[in-house]
Amino acid sequence: MSKNTDQIARALLEARRAKGLSQRALSQRAGVPQGHISNIERGAVDLRLSSLVAIARALDLELALVPRKSLPAVRSIARGASTGPRALSEPQRPAYSLDEDDDA
Repeated sequence: MSKNTDQIARALLEARRAKGLSQRALSQRAGVPQGHISNIERGAVDLRLSSLVAIARALDLELALVPRKSLPAVRSIARGASTGPRALSEPQRPAYSLDEDDDA
């Protein structure tokens, strides 16, 4: 499994646990078989987009494509909105960065 896929699987697992949901409860909410959720969380299967969307929405998450340049700002905002354990463990980064040309 790729690093990005592993990060997504870990984020889904953490979100499920933060909501206090079992895999079975998430399965019922998302309409995705419990065994498939287990395999996704363990990294045993390649995550399909349709499953990712269904699971994310069942966890009150939304998927979005964010321009790489805007990612630090989006992460900062998301950290501020998060109440899960990840918000406290991630290193703090500025919500923005200046281009080299802006130093003058």
